[in-house]
Amino acid sequence: MKLRTRLCAAVLVMSALLGAAACGDDDAGSTSSSSAASPGSPGSPASGGVPNNGAAYPVTIENCGKKYTFGKAPSRVVVMNGGSVAEVSALVALGLGDRIVANAQSYGASDEPGRAEAIAALPTGGIKLNDAMDIPREAMLGLRPDFVMSTYGGGFAADSGFATREDLAGVGANTYVPRATCGGAGEVAGSQTIEDSYAVLRDLGRIFGVSGKAESLIATSQKQVAEAAGKVAGTTSKPKVMLIIPGMTMGAAEFSSIGANGIWNDIIGKAGGVNAFEGSTKGMFANLSKEQVAAAQVDAVVIVAFMNPDPAGDAAKLFAQFPQWEAAKSNRFVVLSDSVYLGPDNATAVDKLARVIHPDRF
Repeated sequence: MKLRTRLCAAVLVMSALLGAAACGDDDAGSTSSSSAASPGSPGSPASGGVPNNGAAYPVTIENCGKKYTFGKAPSRVVVMNGGSVAEVSALVALGLGDRIVANAQSYGASDEPGRAEAIAALPTGGIKLNDAMDIPREAMLGLRPDFVMSTYGGGFAADSGFATREDLAGVGANTYVPRATCGGAGEVAGSQTIEDSYAVLRDLGRIFGVSGKAESLIATSQKQVAEAAGKVAGTTSKPKVMLIIPGMTMGAAEFSSIGANGIWNDIIGKAGGVNAFEGSTKGMFANLSKEQVAAAQVDAVVIVAFMNPDPAGDAAKLFAQFPQWEAAKSNRFVVLSDSVYLGPDNATAVDKLARVIHPDRF
């Protein structure tokens, strides 16, 4: 539980899970406009054996209000924790795991067969993580990265003990944050959707010269989402769905890990439901009392498996506590992990949830 308690602070600001503050030029977002990557021969193959699909370098991308230029595909990649698996999952899905020299991300589970095992097999760099369960400044610089991915802009905040984007540019490393989560911890700005996951894949496709692979993953996901959404289209009922991370504490109230605003709202919508707690707060998570949760209409539950050895057991405990819910009466729940967050596998979440809340359509 100690590990999960520490990780909950990171979950509050994870970009993979959620939408943090909007992109900007504050210290937490982006501090470097330097071009960190060394020049390379245009069109040369990326190191590590991954083809560039005809990509011509240099490649320039805009990230969090700054432009970053890559002279060649990165070969020493470090992935920060931030309570996410979005970044490392995207790299693995794109066949870029061999570029990673240190990965701090893991959920201990995945909705994609073999993904959790592939992530567990990645090098960690032998780093001692700080109290936020992430990579401190000196350890980061000692890894000699040429590309660092953070879950949110705050992963490069000096006042949190992290290497800044300017620090990393100074040692030859470009940096990246998913576009939807450039800021630090705070209120959700706008609505995150599955399109934000596709944006990460496209950016990485360009950076590593594997745009063809990225577009293939996106096309497959779009097809699967459309198929599931099509089967539930026109349904008159819109079940109320609760998403909860059991065991996590995000605030002072008894129930503070109920998802309120995040990419899951788009996933739930495409699966033919609505978030039972959408609009209950402006923040990422609803911070509610037992009485407030008891009064809500809950027709189905998404149990998020995050470092959780018994998610089905948590569902049973929840239903015993709130037997008046339709979800409890019908034992209607689904266990999901990384597919409900920013990342390459949102189609899996849409399909699995749709089958649970609209079984008559499948």
